[in-house]
Amino acid sequence: MDMRLTPLSSQGLAGTGALKRPAAGTAAAGGTGAAFADNLKAALGKVSDAQNQASKLQTQVQLGNPNVSLEETMIAMQKAQIGFQSALHVRNRMVQAYSDIMNMSV
Repeated sequence: MDMRLTPLSSQGLAGTGALKRPAAGTAAAGGTGAAFADNLKAALGKVSDAQNQASKLQTQVQLGNPNVSLEETMIAMQKAQIGFQSALHVRNRMVQAYSDIMNMSV
């Protein structure tokens, strides 16, 4: 099972529809949160794709492929690292929000 994550950018979010408001008849407008889950899944998929790409480039550099530059590989690795760190921060915020809600008195 591959648990890698891909970076998330504002351009990437615009393409997935994460920055768009849901239509009045969608599940997210109804309060179920399905659109949020779909957008989160898509963002995590992009983080995973970036890590896979960086890993492939790193392997090619190690094998001595003249068509893959070290600079390109290092940039891909940094993008993957930043994306993973961003996903980790989002996860930590969500866990903290959940904990805060569960500790509220009714």
